[in-house]
Amino acid sequence: MSYLLLILGIALLIKGADFFVEGASSIARALHVSPLLIGLTIVAFGTSSPEATVSIIAALEENAGVAIGNVVGSNILNITFVVGITALINPLKVENETIRKEIPFTLLASVALLILVSDVTLQSLEANFITRSDGFIFLLFFAVFLYYIFEVARNSREKLKEEASLSKTNAPSWGKNSLFTIGGLVAIIIGGDLVVDHATVIAYSFGMSETLVGLTIVAIGTSLPELITSITAAVKKEGDIALGNIVGSNIFNILFVLGAASVISPLAVDSKIFVDLILMIVLTLILLVFSRTSFRVGRREGTFLVVAYICYMIYIIVRN
Repeated sequence: MSYLLLILGIALLIKGADFFVEGASSIARALHVSPLLIGLTIVAFGTSSPEATVSIIAALEENAGVAIGNVVGSNILNITFVVGITALINPLKVENETIRKEIPFTLLASVALLILVSDVTLQSLEANFITRSDGFIFLLFFAVFLYYIFEVARNSREKLKEEASLSKTNAPSWGKNSLFTIGGLVAIIIGGDLVVDHATVIAYSFGMSETLVGLTIVAIGTSLPELITSITAAVKKEGDIALGNIVGSNIFNILFVLGAASVISPLAVDSKIFVDLILMIVLTLILLVFSRTSFRVGRREGTFLVVAYICYMIYIIVRN
């Protein structure tokens, strides 16, 4: 039964992502908002809802390892495997604003996470924790990010309205596109939930440890919406949505997911996770460097990122 439900979950993810990207890109055009901003907000927050669900439930059950491992593992997967596979399908054009602001904001969030969990090193405490105070700091950063996004949307709207009036394109159907977006998101969330639950059951049956399951099966399962949505966006040549989805998801995962989870219950940090955190920061820097080369992430860079994730997977399997 677990195998059948796993297949059903994957099918829901794929079809849901197809509808979700179609609806979200049409709504962006109707609202005269750039697809990148839709990717950074609606699409990113929608595809990150499995991470939010898993980490918040883990915090309620006082299972800090799964909550933190899920976020860090998902972010590493997003900036390596998801970006890499998407770029291999269709090289990603990177906007100047993304290079100057959005990717550096992801880097800032990652560095802030590393600093806030280094209690033993920086404050000479006995253990490392993400405290409730840290959680409120993350949520404050998240509010700043949302304010920035809305300001960018407001400033760019007039220009997009003018372009739309010159192109004289037909107004998209609001009812149909809203249904596509909401229906696609529901299918993504249900599909992601089925994949995580039943892949975990199968993994435990093979004797995998809880830590390894958290960093691999749960992280990959909760990142499947980002992966499928970004691949679908790349196939449809909606590169802005693909990249915005990845960058926005990583910001959302650290600032909102870990912020909300640690406000619910302070999270004890396993010392092993520091290697993964530093790797996440290094990989974000590499993505920033790749983005600055001709303002695109090409197939060569995509291959490097996919190989980097495979090497990381081998490392954590051997480590655990």
